[in-house]
Amino acid sequence: MKKDLVGYTTGVFDLFHIGHLNILKKAKSYCDRLIVGITTDALAEELKGKKPAVPFEERYEIVESIKYVDKVVPQEKIDEIGDWEKLKFDIIFKGDDWKGSEKWNNLEKEFETRQVEVQYFPYTQSTSSTILRKYLQNS
Repeated sequence: MKKDLVGYTTGVFDLFHIGHLNILKKAKSYCDRLIVGITTDALAEELKGKKPAVPFEERYEIVESIKYVDKVVPQEKIDEIGDWEKLKFDIIFKGDDWKGSEKWNNLEKEFETRQVEVQYFPYTQSTSSTILRKYLQNS
């Protein structure tokens, strides 16, 4: 087994909650070093149609301070293979809501040629930034 396994995951990490912490903690248990891509405000708005409640710089600092995270990088576009070319990770972590999708079936094949493992984690149903945002709007 290779020493110093590098893992990689990405996210907006808006309204940081226990689901985010659980993902980072679980990801770190699979690797020696964990790199986390934080989605920029512009990309989050492009993907979700709204800006995050917490600005990029603050989300970056929050995630960077988590003990399970070894390095934080900005995620300015969706390009998992490009991310690998820059960061050379051994494992990529993704929510299981993507498992079986055409995009991730293709990416699994592409990553396999690079000896990169794709590890899917269950989505935290009880808490999400969307649920928190709705709660805050209605209270």
